Amino acid sequence: MKAAKPAWRFAERVVEGRDDAGAAERVVIWIDRRPGALWTVGRTVNPQLGTVRYDDGDGLWQGYELDDALEAANAALEDDCVVSEDDGFGGRVRPFRREELLRPLERLFFGHPAT
Repeated sequence: MKAAKPAWRFAERVVEGRDDAGAAERVVIWIDRRPGALWTVGRTVNPQLGTVRYDDGDGLWQGYELDDALEAANAALEDDCVVSEDDGFGGRVRPFRREELLRPLERLFFGHPAT
């Protein structure tokens, strides 16, 4: 098993819904910052049931532009929210915003510990 590269989790959203069999389902979408100034966007279903690894298909997008990461994460979030609403869940999940990612990015650049 290949060890995952260290990442700094910048933001995360959870969408509650139902799977095809009607069981409760939890979708988690996140934005990470990895070594080499690489942004990654990941998505997993029911992470509480197993290990989440970006290399095993949980990764949706990776690249170097923050705006592209936001676009990819918000598109995935919108898709999952639409499906969740169709399943009868009306809870709103706020979109990822640039400002929320800039705060931890500044902490990373200036050597402050993650909070």
